[in-house]
Amino acid sequence: MERPYPCDVCHKTFRDAGSLKAHQRVHTGEHPYSCDLCNKTFSGKYKLKEHKRVHTGERPFGCDVCKKTFSYKSNLREHKRVHTGERPFGCDVCKKTFSYKSTLKVHQHLHTGERPYSCDVCNETFSQACSLKAHQRVHTGDRPYSCDVCNKTFSYKSMLKVHQRVHTGERPYSCDVCNKTFSKKSSLKVHQRVHTGERPYRCDVCNKTFKVLEILKAHLCVHTGERPYCCELCNKTFSYRCDLKVHQYVHTGVRPYSCDVCNKTFSKKRCLKVHQRVHTGERPYSCDVCNKTFRVSGNLKAHLRLHTG
Repeated sequence: MERPYPCDVCHKTFRDAGSLKAHQRVHTGEHPYSCDLCNKTFSGKYKLKEHKRVHTGERPFGCDVCKKTFSYKSNLREHKRVHTGERPFGCDVCKKTFSYKSTLKVHQHLHTGERPYSCDVCNETFSQACSLKAHQRVHTGDRPYSCDVCNKTFSYKSMLKVHQRVHTGERPYSCDVCNKTFSKKSSLKVHQRVHTGERPYRCDVCNKTFKVLEILKAHLCVHTGERPYCCELCNKTFSYRCDLKVHQYVHTGVRPYSCDVCNKTFSKKRCLKVHQRVHTGERPYSCDVCNKTFRVSGNLKAHLRLHTG
């Protein structure tokens, strides 16, 4: 079909003068069409028409598979790829494919190292605009995602999703060695080190290694003498947050660990574990002199004095 109207800037051709005129606004920046509700301006009449659906809520384009509706025909076209599996946009570095051009563009930042979105408070940079937006809540304190069960709020939608598993009991991550399940992917990753023996975090003072970064950070208090966790009732301080939590049971009287045989309760998990040996008969501590066994390591140490004098 003949396209006799060329653009004198980029030489693109058009079938009629009206199409050429509308195109030239790309170069001039002219936006002659204005929304009478929000005053936003547009270069084309059809773009204004599409925009007005933001205000009217009109969604005239419907998916014939799942009946989902869209304001824009282009959004429907992209959505259909969910059903067809089409991924027409390919990364020319690693050949990974994507359903959306915008997703490919974000992915390419992995290869280029580009982080074009910068926080104007702390200057931290991000590869995605949504990551910057989420990060800014660190500074604003905004927690827009709320649990509909306990009303706890979160800065990130992903954190809310993980939290909700506390209520649903969902544990979607499973260890392929022992089949133990976890509510968080990170918890599974840490657990797997039980099987691999991996201890990637090393103390640069004593070279002791740890499976979890948080435990290394707490361990460093042994060397610095720091005890950052303080009981607000008696001012006793602790190097580890978990020790503070256990200590607080002294004040509250809470004994959260219960024996499933005799229902005796304990404030510490390790105390329950030792107690359960009364029922199981387990005596894991053995004297290497006379082979006498004990349920508690402290009893073995006291016994050894009989041999050493």
